[in-house]
Amino acid sequence: MDIPGLPARKAALKLLDAVLRRGETLDQAAQPALQGVRSDADRALARALAGEALRWLTDLDALIDSATRQVLPEDAKPRMALRLMLAGWLRLDTPPHAVIATGLPLLVGGPRRLAHGVFSTLVKRGASLPAAPSLPEPVTQRWGERAGAIASGLAVPPPLDLTLRDPAATAEWAERLGGTSLLPGHVRLARGTAVERLEGFHEGAWWVQDLAASLPARLLGAGEGRTALDLCAAPGGKTMQLAAAGWQVTAVDSGAKRLQRMQENLARTGLAATLVQADALVWEPEGQFDAVLLDAPCTATGTCRRHPDVLHRIGPRQIAELAELQAALLERAARWVKPGGRLVYATCSLEPAEGEEQAGTVALTADPIRADELPAGLVPTAAGWLRSDPGMLAEAGGLDGFFIARWHLPS
Repeated sequence: MDIPGLPARKAALKLLDAVLRRGETLDQAAQPALQGVRSDADRALARALAGEALRWLTDLDALIDSATRQVLPEDAKPRMALRLMLAGWLRLDTPPHAVIATGLPLLVGGPRRLAHGVFSTLVKRGASLPAAPSLPEPVTQRWGERAGAIASGLAVPPPLDLTLRDPAATAEWAERLGGTSLLPGHVRLARGTAVERLEGFHEGAWWVQDLAASLPARLLGAGEGRTALDLCAAPGGKTMQLAAAGWQVTAVDSGAKRLQRMQENLARTGLAATLVQADALVWEPEGQFDAVLLDAPCTATGTCRRHPDVLHRIGPRQIAELAELQAALLERAARWVKPGGRLVYATCSLEPAEGEEQAGTVALTADPIRADELPAGLVPTAAGWLRSDPGMLAEAGGLDGFFIARWHLPS
């Protein structure tokens, strides 16, 4: 007998296993895990269950441990199933009887009785989760005094941010889409609407881009026909921003599929850029540029609101490897700035090794970021850099964690 909702739970279990046991991202795991899940609703439910289980994993495990005599191994199937069962009950408001009906079949041939007993005990106790997720201990240690504030921004998945092709039409699009705006050229919408069905998508009036991710390109100002280099440019939001702001953009990325997607987005929005498939560590431009933007490959821990898997996959080894890559890219990027030009460096990471420590090595002249260039509520650091995190602008819906710094080369 087919049990409604069971395919989504099976897929969610595969997603959870891929992240926690194999270290894959949710996006990497999605295609094989969701294969055979026919319903769009079930596919969305699988992603939501796995995402909420990862977001609240530390707290869910504490509940499970409070209701067992012996601690279950981290990767034990009953623990994995219980994580999803509790996420469904406590985060997605699934009634307990439905949780049991769809959760216990995940343990075919296994200790269903144990899982049933633990879940029933927690339901009888009226178990609950804290107001904000507890971060894994290694993450708390890395983020130090900022950890509590960051965690407060992770309680719910983020809203949908759009960057407009024409900032002058901000009020018009905010009204048409029923959204709000925190900056010219930005509209924020509630989650849940399919992007392709929103007004303005097919005419290319906007593209999806987190508010924080839109700031690095904004900090280069208007292009007025000057040249800009966008390094590691995929998925292309910053390239489109620069093109819309009047820059002649050369966008470099090593991935052929990513560049194809960029080309499709440029065509949809009616914007133009020169796309180059190359490794920025070996590629050499024919000349220098008036502006260089390096949004470097990073651990992406700043995107933990929408990608909670980073809380469990990323550790010192990945941070050190990517910091080495960032240093090499930043050294090359600084060479390609024309006299009188600007360099902006950014990472969507909350790790100092990928932000402040990188910025301290650049030999160009600092060009401090000003408060009047940022959304209200964000302020630059004493060094003139920007450090955002998911706990900021909470009343307006928050934003991703980014580090951004800017320099210029005197004429």
